[in-house]
Amino acid sequence: MHAMQYAFTLPADHPMDAIRERVARTGHLLDDWPGLGLKAYLIRERGKDGSPVNQYAPFYLWHTVEGMNSFLWDGAFQRPTDDFGRPAVRQWTGLAYEEGGAAGAPARVAVLRRRPVPQGVPLAEAAADAVRETGRLAAGDGVLLAAAVVDTGRWELVHFSLHTGDASDGAEGDAFQVLHLSEPGRALLPRGRQW
Repeated sequence: MHAMQYAFTLPADHPMDAIRERVARTGHLLDDWPGLGLKAYLIRERGKDGSPVNQYAPFYLWHTVEGMNSFLWDGAFQRPTDDFGRPAVRQWTGLAYEEGGAAGAPARVAVLRRRPVPQGVPLAEAAADAVRETGRLAAGDGVLLAAAVVDTGRWELVHFSLHTGDASDGAEGDAFQVLHLSEPGRALLPRGRQW
């Protein structure tokens, strides 16, 4: 499993309804993308749920690298870059993935928690802690799924979770509204520990 995210931080007065309309019009285009586990179309709005910015920041879980590369290089990624500029695309390697008890329900909120892989802790222990935390997150009320991914270039660990409620049900991190969920290969994402 591989994860990917890019973010377009928009002006404070940007009409976020324009992003909602864009996703409503085009979100279905990835509903059958080969190699895509899921894409969560995410926004944050300045002043809501603690967000300091207006942001469009989709998050992807891929079950094949070929699908991810095809998205980036075969034209689909060109549309948003033409409209908003070319963003930095962050990529992470999967550590764990779990379905939650609310799997199949509509996703309303996504939570991303970023933290450094701790210094002085054996890497195997840090990874095992991330796997346990993924299971704990997935077991929460109203949780559709949880994943842990790592960027070994920055030694950054990210936990990603999707929730049914208006709030994140106590999950720590940045909260995003989910506008659409494309999940053509969600069933193909490997469960549990990724090594």
